[in-house]
Amino acid sequence: MNLNISTTSLFAVLFIALLAVLVLLGKLPVTVFILYLALSLSTFVIYWLDKSAARQGKWRTKENTLHLLALAGGWPGALMAQEKLRHKSHKQSFRIIFWITVLVNCGLFIWLLSVDGFALL
Repeated sequence: MNLNISTTSLFAVLFIALLAVLVLLGKLPVTVFILYLALSLSTFVIYWLDKSAARQGKWRTKENTLHLLALAGGWPGALMAQEKLRHKSHKQSFRIIFWITVLVNCGLFIWLLSVDGFALL
């Protein structure tokens, strides 16, 4: 069994694992964990559909849509899709904006863990 995993995939897996640990410790509502999982899975599927459409010359998903999904919390799924499907992994302008969405989402997530942020949950 080959368990070869890249640094970016490891980052996505570790983030999801961190969410699970925070739920188990009572520091994060389970709904936030489920939301990240659902968005990640949905984002992976949308990347897969977009890759398929690109191969067939069909209608494509807008890059802004992919960025919004990443920003909303689907970035772990997007990272996995970029690696496993080799989709949107080489276009530099897309990658720069993508990593900005990851940083913004992580910043908002960290804020949610603060007293003020947790009060919103």
